[in-house]
Amino acid sequence: MHYLKKLIPVCITTILSFSVFSQTPINVKELKVNQERIEKRIFELAKFGKDTNGKGYRVAYSKGDVEGRTWFIEQMKKAGLDVTIDFAGNIIGKRKGKDITLKPIAFGSHIDMVPDGGNYDGCVGSVSGLEIMEILQENNIVTNHPLELIIFSDEEGSLLGSKALAGDFNQERLKMLSQSGLTIREGINAIGGNADSIPGVIRKKGDLSAFLELHIEQGGILEKENIQIGVVEGIVGIEDWEVTIEGFANHAGTTPMNLRNDALLSAAKLIIAVNEVITSHEGRQVGTVGKISAQPGAYNVVPGKVVLGLEIRDLSYDKIWELFREIEKKAADIAKSGGTKITFKNQLLGATPALTDTSIQDKIVQAAKALGFTYKHMQSGAGHDSQDMAFIAPIGMIFVPSIGGISHSPKEFTTAVDMANGANVLLQTVLALDKE
Repeated sequence: MHYLKKLIPVCITTILSFSVFSQTPINVKELKVNQERIEKRIFELAKFGKDTNGKGYRVAYSKGDVEGRTWFIEQMKKAGLDVTIDFAGNIIGKRKGKDITLKPIAFGSHIDMVPDGGNYDGCVGSVSGLEIMEILQENNIVTNHPLELIIFSDEEGSLLGSKALAGDFNQERLKMLSQSGLTIREGINAIGGNADSIPGVIRKKGDLSAFLELHIEQGGILEKENIQIGVVEGIVGIEDWEVTIEGFANHAGTTPMNLRNDALLSAAKLIIAVNEVITSHEGRQVGTVGKISAQPGAYNVVPGKVVLGLEIRDLSYDKIWELFREIEKKAADIAKSGGTKITFKNQLLGATPALTDTSIQDKIVQAAKALGFTYKHMQSGAGHDSQDMAFIAPIGMIFVPSIGGISHSPKEFTTAVDMANGANVLLQTVLALDKE
């Protein structure tokens, strides 16, 4: 009996040891995100920043932004991340890797929104990044590379967080008034940053192994073509011009049609010319006149001055300027025939095109194929934090469908299935990059 008492604990220990060490190793290719948890967090995050009418107003630096960030930080800590806020207000959650000599693989997006915006722009990428960190923790998987989840500050207002990391932030912008009512300087300090120390957050080229961003498409291509995953080839460059057309204001009743110097008529011809130039070229470039102001703005006065807002976007910076020069040439002809003067002033706030890394594109494609998803190579017509991160790291972007192509609107919507599809592609892309 005494012998059996000694033997029982040994047997139990042996059984437990055998049970632990005989477990089948986890096949990371079979890992899947928790779809319900992603959608639940999207809805929870959406509660922050609602006004009394239920409209979303989580603009950067607002009370809703601060509350949403606080909630998100709590979720990151629960997922086992080491969380800090850098001087630019970026929230960074770190997870250690096996090899301290390897550079981190980073991914993430933003949670601030435009006034009365939607619940998915930026948030899908942020919540999915958090989900990936949690899935790895739950399965006790430690990657070779360290991982970083970055929630960028003030994406919608000025791309501040990503520009700061890339060393491309203009200090003069600190004086600008944000949509929260605070100056950007005040806003940064309000969310836990330090506006005077922003240069301290700069990452050098090579400090990150890669940066990935999952995002809703914000257009209707994927839904229209019934495609599940967009493999982004690049983020378009943007250039804006203020166009001034000067004519001569005169009495609308006493000035004959053939003696008028009608600034608005020349403006109308120029708007049509912009459309003709943009559509006459092969490619996916876009050109928009999205602002118009006629002066003096009276029924009985021939317009003497018109100010337009012109924007051109394309993946090629050279092509943007080629298109602009054609528009400028047509403007000269229009001004001559109409007796007006047309001048263009570049706004100097444009964005440089950013191409995604072809090797990362390939990994996104491989992940989509392995998961049985349809995919399409496409460009991003909207700006993103990835655009700035391209200055310091190879980037990759994954799109998921936006229902109806609607974005920056309360009607913005992406299904839970599509969010989970994108998150699974992101997860497998991160794991593929981790093998390098």
